[in-house]
Amino acid sequence: MEKPGKALASVQTQVPLVHNITNFVVMNFTANALLAVGASPVMAHAVEEVEEMVAIAGALVVNIGTLAPQWVEGMKLAMKKAVELGKPIILDPVGAGATSYRNQVLTELLETASPSIIRGNASEILALAGSNIKTKGVDSTASSADSLEAARELSKKYGSVVSVSGATDVIVSGSDVAFVDNGVPLMTRITGMGCSASAIAGAFAAANQDAFVAAIGAAATMGVCGEIAYEKAQLPGSFQTFFLDALAEINDEKLNQLAKIRQ
Repeated sequence: MEKPGKALASVQTQVPLVHNITNFVVMNFTANALLAVGASPVMAHAVEEVEEMVAIAGALVVNIGTLAPQWVEGMKLAMKKAVELGKPIILDPVGAGATSYRNQVLTELLETASPSIIRGNASEILALAGSNIKTKGVDSTASSADSLEAARELSKKYGSVVSVSGATDVIVSGSDVAFVDNGVPLMTRITGMGCSASAIAGAFAAANQDAFVAAIGAAATMGVCGEIAYEKAQLPGSFQTFFLDALAEINDEKLNQLAKIRQ
């Protein structure tokens, strides 16, 4: 298995532009996380410009956290353009299963284009696969291990890599599965961590042709940087700062040393 440090080095060398159609809650933190890890963020959701933005970006990240009809139209236009241009698409199905509108939008987006990577928590992945599960807002009520079969189903149906966050991250690509054991529980108490994980997956996908390698590298980077930050701060406010610092300081050698990846 290719070590994650190589995938990280590609991001830091190429400095890819990542186009995010994401939610109001996390824009600032997500942009800072992308900058810290070595990528370049742009947040653009207007239907008038999304196609042009996709054309100059290295990857498209679609996050349905705060939905509105015009945003959905922008997402569809951007996804169609990304497919046309061969750009990777990362879909974050925030709150899948919570409302009928959210589920309807996800169905429409998946009919528009098959994502390169689908990244979410266990409840979201289970809901997306059609399991009868209720989410707690946008928080997961299931473990990543519970969603393994659902992730396999989604990967097979859409040809996507499916990355499920949890105490152990589970990354599925067809019959291939990887487990990433990095991270700390405090990360679940900070808004935007999951959304940033999807954005960073976008950076890795833009800089690495293999979406499975990209998803594993992104998950390992998030988890390792969480562990580094937790050594300095055990409360949410200060943890955010040290997490961004850890993203800025991480390099290929340190990531390879600290990543806990099983296949």
